[in-house]
Amino acid sequence: MADSRDIKANRIVVKVGTSSLIHPNGTVNLKTFDQLAFVLSALNNQGKQLILVSSGAMGVGLNKMHLKNRPEEIGAQQALSAIGQSELMTLFTQRFDHYLTDIAQVLLTHDNFDYPKNSKYIMNTFDCLLAENVIPIVNENDTVAIDELDHKTTFGDNDQLSAIVASHVDADLLIVLSDVNGFFDSNPHKNENAKLIPECSQINEKTFEIAEGRGSRFGTGGMHTKLLAAKRMIEEGRQMVLANGKDPKVIFDILAGKKIGTLFTPVKTKER
Repeated sequence: MADSRDIKANRIVVKVGTSSLIHPNGTVNLKTFDQLAFVLSALNNQGKQLILVSSGAMGVGLNKMHLKNRPEEIGAQQALSAIGQSELMTLFTQRFDHYLTDIAQVLLTHDNFDYPKNSKYIMNTFDCLLAENVIPIVNENDTVAIDELDHKTTFGDNDQLSAIVASHVDADLLIVLSDVNGFFDSNPHKNENAKLIPECSQINEKTFEIAEGRGSRFGTGGMHTKLLAAKRMIEEGRQMVLANGKDPKVIFDILAGKKIGTLFTPVKTKER
């Protein structure tokens, strides 16, 4: 059908950005936490396998400690992330418990995937959790993932982490929820005539040229990192949807095939 998309997904990774979980004034967006738990719990009850990659540890930590700006010293950032991660999981636990859904925390660094034996154990963990209808909530382990270490530890951002997780768990679909409505042909914050690109099957140099800027003061991502995630998904024959996460119930519409946000999809998927 011309007015709908061909979205067939059973194992789904959902990535939610800091901007969706934290209000611009720095306070926690409790409504998003609740609706996200409701949507994922409902899909879990339908037999879908869900993995949530959640940013927000730093933002929640800033709010918890009544700070306005991210500290510059790495140790202070790590400490703040540790505080925020604990609070983040408390919020998720409360809301998922309300919808009778079990969750588990999975903290990762890049090294976990670089070594085959480690990667295998992580995948076994994911498979066991999903088999028991438990929703893993993934974040980067910011207390040990720092650039100064000799080996590669950081993912750089949770957009790429979500694509790496989707790749390793053989997910059908990655849904990235952010503070943007999708991918535009120019920066919509600077050009009021910018047009949404509803579907994209190729990420090249020109595509990256369109992407500008970074994320909010609470997060680390931006359009560039989302395109990197989309590029990985397309190259592996998977799909990704970038949509506004203001209302997590948009996930229902995405899975129903409604044309929301931007669908990044391989050409062979489009031709089915």
